[in-house]
Amino acid sequence: MAADPQQHASSGGPTDNGGAAGAFRVPFVGLTGGLGSGKSTACAALERLGAAVLSTDAVVHELYGSDRVRDAVVDRWGDEVAPGGTVDRAAIARHVFAAPAEREWLEGLLWPLVGERVWGFRTEQERADPAPKAAVVETPLLFEAGMDGIYDATIAVVADEDVRRARAAARGHEAVDERAARQLTQSEKAQRATFVVHNDGSEADLERTLSAVLAKLTTDRP
Repeated sequence: MAADPQQHASSGGPTDNGGAAGAFRVPFVGLTGGLGSGKSTACAALERLGAAVLSTDAVVHELYGSDRVRDAVVDRWGDEVAPGGTVDRAAIARHVFAAPAEREWLEGLLWPLVGERVWGFRTEQERADPAPKAAVVETPLLFEAGMDGIYDATIAVVADEDVRRARAAARGHEAVDERAARQLTQSEKAQRATFVVHNDGSEADLERTLSAVLAKLTTDRP
């Protein structure tokens, strides 16, 4: 069974971002979790519950399709990372996961562009009629990238370690150990998040838990 969402009193709640939240009507939420924790499943559940959701991984995928990013990575690593003019993310992964300097270069290229898209998403949801229950951005490296401060609240999706590893392997993630090494541990993510959602049970359990989170976000708004 999925446990009730844990909320950390130390986080200050959904409006702890310098008071800026009062200028917006839609709660702005960052969602994160380790490999295999079920972030995508959680996002799908949140959409069913009436939230608007953006995946930064999907944004990065779109950016790789742009001339600007494709040309930049080809200039950096050669035609092998974009055979036929289409960026091969697995080829890029082989360059960056074991080379911190290369990873930093790629993040410097992508993260500002992702940030622009995230802000645009928030603006779109503020104008939406009817408004969504929340505007949720799935960001695997939310805390690691220092992006948590822009959100009204954050959600960490956690799951049993064996369950996570089995899910990641089943989905064909390459370099699982290297990816995990780049991230905070589940415990560290949970300590920093406003809400902690356990995803060891069924999707129905998860959806009930996230429904409670959305209700809390709504009732705690000024």
